[in-house]
Amino acid sequence: MKAFTLLMLNRQKVSTIVIASVICAFMLLTFRITYTNTPYFLFLIWNLFLAGVPFIITTYLISLKTPYKLSIVFYFTIWLIFLPNAPYIVTDFYHLRLSHSHLIWLDALVIFCFAIAGLILFYFSLSDMYTTVSLYIKKKYVKVVIYGSCFLSGLGIYLGRFLRYNSWEILSNPAQLIKDCFSILLFPKAHIQAWLFVILTGFVLSVGFYSFRVLIDKKEV
Repeated sequence: MKAFTLLMLNRQKVSTIVIASVICAFMLLTFRITYTNTPYFLFLIWNLFLAGVPFIITTYLISLKTPYKLSIVFYFTIWLIFLPNAPYIVTDFYHLRLSHSHLIWLDALVIFCFAIAGLILFYFSLSDMYTTVSLYIKKKYVKVVIYGSCFLSGLGIYLGRFLRYNSWEILSNPAQLIKDCFSILLFPKAHIQAWLFVILTGFVLSVGFYSFRVLIDKKEV
């Protein structure tokens, strides 16, 4: 825990960006709740908490000097299960259909801020996992793992948004979840929309990560 705390203090730029994005989101949500006297968008706090789990995992991993390979596999699995929760917040724009016309601009701003915070957590976490995995496998395979995680995140978002699965259902309801996943993979013609969503979302997340890596390499974040 001490090493984790010291790492966060040493990564001042990263901490500042993450904290600033989260505070901005919370301030707008607080204003929205006060202005409308309704707590409707409180679920965004839970979504952002779940988005932070992968970031916490990878921040912990890079605080370790020489993590054991077996522990890396364990943490990577948990990380991958929760990873889709970060970009998932972008799909919360879906809730704008329930907004009143005079509030849609405010609701869009609130969701936008939470989505940005989620994507920041997503890309920093991906970058940290890139660094961690690079210690154990060749660079070309690292890219396959990391960019593959973007497409798997697309699948996770689809399962969450359209099939209404939660991350913990991999433990509480694994049989049905695996069945639906295999149905999508084995019968693509019957799940064209799912494949389009996964491929396009994975592509966008991958391009975003590539751009993010270029920026942080230059800025040395």
